[in-house]
Amino acid sequence: MTTRLGVAGAVAGAIGLVLAVGALWISGRFERDMKLAMARVAQGSTLLSTRCGVIEYQEAGSGIPLLAVHGSGGGHDQGMAFAAALTHRGIRVIAMSRFGYLRTPMPADASAAAQADAHVCLLDALGIRRAAIMGGSAGAPSALQMAIRHPDRVAALVLLVPLAYKPAAQADSAPPLPTWVESTMMTLIGSDFLFWSALHVGRNSLIRVVLATPPELLSSASASENARVHAMLNNILPVSSRAAGMRSDSLVGKKLTTAPLESIRAPTLVISARDDGYGTYASAQYTATRIPGAKFVGFETGGHTWVGHDDDVMSEIVKLVRSPG
Repeated sequence: MTTRLGVAGAVAGAIGLVLAVGALWISGRFERDMKLAMARVAQGSTLLSTRCGVIEYQEAGSGIPLLAVHGSGGGHDQGMAFAAALTHRGIRVIAMSRFGYLRTPMPADASAAAQADAHVCLLDALGIRRAAIMGGSAGAPSALQMAIRHPDRVAALVLLVPLAYKPAAQADSAPPLPTWVESTMMTLIGSDFLFWSALHVGRNSLIRVVLATPPELLSSASASENARVHAMLNNILPVSSRAAGMRSDSLVGKKLTTAPLESIRAPTLVISARDDGYGTYASAQYTATRIPGAKFVGFETGGHTWVGHDDDVMSEIVKLVRSPG
């Protein structure tokens, strides 16, 4: 009996030691990755005082100014990642952190209209009279509002996989994600550790749910496309520094209403993919039909991250932004 108890105790001790070492290793990896994430988001950005308050931004390139308005889970870093390729094609990219993202504070009024006014405040502070504006995903509502509220400031409008209103009858899209997805996402954004853990144990699920992209598309995509999508997911960390903005985006998305799209006079490009898990294809189509002269580019596949079409997307944006008029 004594021998058996001794063996059992030794086994329990060994298991405990393995668990302790594992916990220390996980803790060390998490702390290392968070330090890297914090250092990355601090690179290149500047805090600028404007008449609308402090706005964090970065810029790169020279030529025609383009305001890159990031989506949910983003910040100045995501906006620049989306648009960096344009900086080599005669475009000056200005990427800001929207309300509640990274170092841009969350104001009392975080509506799309207020955010659009803040975009103009940023341009004013930079001495830019007119600029193209590209709103990606949850950045689309404020980009649209800027074109509506400040038409003289918008040289061209790009809506990329846009969060936008669509009539209930319009359903030419991937079916919406189940309601449990939102509650899961809200839980994940409340904790850097939970999101980091999910990156390591459920990456494909995050690609499908958070990036709303069928992960199987990546198996046949190029190495550069794989790198782009995985970086987009990895770079949501530190999620705690983006949580306020993501919660606000969720509220804005639930209150989308019709807008006077017919009043928009800026040359407009609207892009989406039919299998986008956020169902932006139908709303993109609807928006494009309501804006005079707008061009709609729709892909059959690609998801919310337009997998396999990044070169085409960039070419369409350059064509619009650099066209005379």
